[in-house]
Amino acid sequence: MKYEKIDIKNKDSMDYAALYLYLLDDSPEIAIRERPMIVICPGGGYEFLSDREAEIVAMQYLAMGYHAAVLRYSVAPARYPTALLELGKAVATIREQAKEWHVSTDKIVISGFSAGGHLAANYGMFWNRTFLSEALEVNSDVLTPNGLILCYPVITSGEYAHEGSFRSLLGADYEEKKKELSLEFCVGEQVPRTFVWHTCEDGCVPVQNSLLLVNALVEHHIPTEFHLFEQGGHGMSIANRLTGSTEGSWTERAVAVWPQLVHAWMENWVCG
Repeated sequence: MKYEKIDIKNKDSMDYAALYLYLLDDSPEIAIRERPMIVICPGGGYEFLSDREAEIVAMQYLAMGYHAAVLRYSVAPARYPTALLELGKAVATIREQAKEWHVSTDKIVISGFSAGGHLAANYGMFWNRTFLSEALEVNSDVLTPNGLILCYPVITSGEYAHEGSFRSLLGADYEEKKKELSLEFCVGEQVPRTFVWHTCEDGCVPVQNSLLLVNALVEHHIPTEFHLFEQGGHGMSIANRLTGSTEGSWTERAVAVWPQLVHAWMENWVCG
């Protein structure tokens, strides 16, 4: 495996912003020459970046046979669209370096948790907007995401909002822009195939966030897989002892199957 740190900063980025790549070695003994890349956006309410939703998740994707990357994007006091531009630069860089890194250019997937799920979904809906391609000085085609994996995502700024995420993301522009970034209203044909999971017991980001999103995806005929688990609170990560939090157990046997479900979903269209 190769490990690299890539600069993805823009003029408003925080000093720590970077893309951390985990690349499986290309071997003459293995028939696979190019692999999907999954870019992980950890959660943290746009206030911090959760380590429980970063490298350990990348290891799950590596074990499936995919390349992985963790985006350490800028959070408060950085404001929108700083993190979105960082994600766009990450995707563009991966596609531009695909030959060297042995990445399948039509299989770049964005995986996000909680507020990172909002960032991932936001990108899946806004990647073709002119302001992104102009700011990054690239053609929109270079920015195309090929799939989304959304884990208990923040979606709505309405009745079921996680208000803190939107306030941290928007700052003084909260009232003016919160409706614009309520993503259940932003779904269109530009959104790639999507995998979503959530828990009924999530007391931080209500499950209605995912339900509103899935309803919009289905209405727009976006290929969608959705899993709703009965038990488990917010921030489950991979839901076993490897990501057990110092603040609580965060383990749930039923929820811990989600990486297997993602693997099957990926293989269905990667190799189907």
